[in-house]
Amino acid sequence: MRMVDLIDLKKNNHSLTRKQYHFIIDGYCKGKIPDYQMSAFLMSVCFNGLTMSETVILTDEMIHSGEIINLKDIDGIKVDKHSTGGVGDKTSLVLGPMIAACDVKIAKMSGRGLGHTGGTLDKLESIPGFNIQVCKADFIKQVNEIGIAIIGQSTKIVPADQKIYALRDVTATVDSIPLIASSIMAKKIASGSDVILLDVKYGQGAFMKTKEEAVILAHTMIEIGQRLGKDTRAIISDMNQPLGNAIGNALEVIEAIDTLKGEGPQDLLELCLQAGSNILVQAKRCQNEAEAVKLLKQTIENKTALKKLRTMVDYQNGDVNYIDDTDLFKKAKFIIPIKAKKGGYVKEINAKALGIISMKLGGGRLVKDDIIDHSVGIVLNKKVGDKCDKGDVLAFLHGNDEITQELIEEFYEAYKIVDFFVKKPILIDEILV
Repeated sequence: MRMVDLIDLKKNNHSLTRKQYHFIIDGYCKGKIPDYQMSAFLMSVCFNGLTMSETVILTDEMIHSGEIINLKDIDGIKVDKHSTGGVGDKTSLVLGPMIAACDVKIAKMSGRGLGHTGGTLDKLESIPGFNIQVCKADFIKQVNEIGIAIIGQSTKIVPADQKIYALRDVTATVDSIPLIASSIMAKKIASGSDVILLDVKYGQGAFMKTKEEAVILAHTMIEIGQRLGKDTRAIISDMNQPLGNAIGNALEVIEAIDTLKGEGPQDLLELCLQAGSNILVQAKRCQNEAEAVKLLKQTIENKTALKKLRTMVDYQNGDVNYIDDTDLFKKAKFIIPIKAKKGGYVKEINAKALGIISMKLGGGRLVKDDIIDHSVGIVLNKKVGDKCDKGDVLAFLHGNDEITQELIEEFYEAYKIVDFFVKKPILIDEILV
């Protein structure tokens, strides 16, 4: 078997067999297939796509390229939630403790942020001492004892995806739904949970720009999960504006804590209740969505979800005083109010533009080796559908270097204010099972 022949087959839109995909993945991981040949193959996939059967086979081969986490020693049904990424998306920090407070085990392996989207691990590391590198034995022990752990993903899990994604990133082969779906689902399935809930986002601040693309991606991932024996469902959510009000690591942790106190933004809570109710039904903790929503709301009202977050932070060596008193988080040197130049209603907020501004302030990475400043970012005061008068504060920019007029103008360009009434957008468009 020769790689050049497989490239030619895919170039001419032929389907490949499991044996052929094994040859490709195994050969590339072992260095027998060079980058230039894998690049040619990936470009062929971008042009011609894959059948559903091919996508499942590719995912399965990637799963078996490395370690598969066995969570059989954790009692009960294990659940995981994955977001396709967005601006201000701190859902896991709220939803995870809520789920655990409902006596459902959440064993989550997360990633870091790159570009305009934030990473869960970066947010957690804004809590002094928080340890994301937990060994498998301690991970299992922690989930069994307190019902939740959020840790860094092992480099031994799906090494094929790590190599292939790095190549896709520099060869303009990222935007292929079969490749995106196989990349996400390989990592989720290899991480060992029984139940997977996907939050597939669309809009300016998301990877998928349209709802139609998001639905196709969600259906593809659901099909992969079901064919590989995992109960997989998805919600489709809007990322044309940031989720919640805070953008930036410590700022988002503070907002997550506020939400668990019952004082957070409505859209963040709405997403957590919708995602959480699906998870509780999947995990057979509740019989229907209404029962699940009621149970989740109780974890906010009685503070059991907040206590669960505190316990997780304690188990992972974080300073729990920061959960008890968010004023302890380091503040940025400069906190600049951005005021509306005219009155009206906020019609649009470019989430990606705000994510990039936060990155420029130091809150994100342009390349993976960039160092994060956990204290910087943006806190929004007006969102789509809100009325504002001239001079009202739209947002506060938090930075440790002097905030330039150029950056302030970039912020103004991200906001569109009109003189007619604007309805607040629908956050969750669809639930797919």
